[in-house]
Amino acid sequence: MNKFFVKSALILLCTVVSLPAMAQFNLKKALGGAAKATQAVTLSDSQMAAYVKEYIDWMDAHNPVCAADNPYAVRLAKLTEGLTDADGVPLNFKVYDVIDVNAFACADGSIRVFSSLMDIMTDEELQGVIGHEIGHIAHRHSKKAFRTALLTSALKDGISSQGGTAQTLTESQLGDLGEALVNASYSQKQEREADDYGYEFLKKAGKNPWAMALSFKRLKQMEEEAGVQKSSKLNQLFSTHPDLEARIERMETRATSEGIEPPVAE
Repeated sequence: MNKFFVKSALILLCTVVSLPAMAQFNLKKALGGAAKATQAVTLSDSQMAAYVKEYIDWMDAHNPVCAADNPYAVRLAKLTEGLTDADGVPLNFKVYDVIDVNAFACADGSIRVFSSLMDIMTDEELQGVIGHEIGHIAHRHSKKAFRTALLTSALKDGISSQGGTAQTLTESQLGDLGEALVNASYSQKQEREADDYGYEFLKKAGKNPWAMALSFKRLKQMEEEAGVQKSSKLNQLFSTHPDLEARIERMETRATSEGIEPPVAE
């Protein structure tokens, strides 16, 4: 397994519904396209949740997770204080101490922030990133993307439920699944919904929703500084957050119309 890939930027959500008990699957030989489509429809939420739990456990095991008393973890805990759930999905936060500039979230409530992203973002900017990702979790936008990635990569040979039990994914299958998730994307409508949810989520949590615009501004600045030939550490970050200029303007306009002042720069 390529260690760089394991540590690479996964800002995409591997979203499913809230966490039930772990299930197992049995793998069959290759199915036709139509059969796969049927399986994608019938794959249960509990089965999906089992796979996403397996995936996040694998990611945590293959990346250096900061201990609770690590300065990065302490900072993240302070930033996310009071952020306990998203529409009933319990949230949990960890920091990966890696050089990649990114973050990712799964809708079982697992949100992972990379230390290098924390190095270049202010508290408000990080809160904006977290708010947006929680928006994707709450809307279950990636449920279809995760289902598709699961069936076309990790389970490309087909899948069938047998008595509610199933087989654990191999290292290779987990790697294929991760690659498929990295290559997934969200529609403009889904991105707007996540932005709006993140904006409201931050307000309800007593945080300044200007953080949404500020985080997008920082991403835009990073994009411009990287230039046309962006490094591999930044490629996925920008490809999964398109139309930054329009989204910045939309968030700024909303905050201004509500009479909310931007946070004072320290």
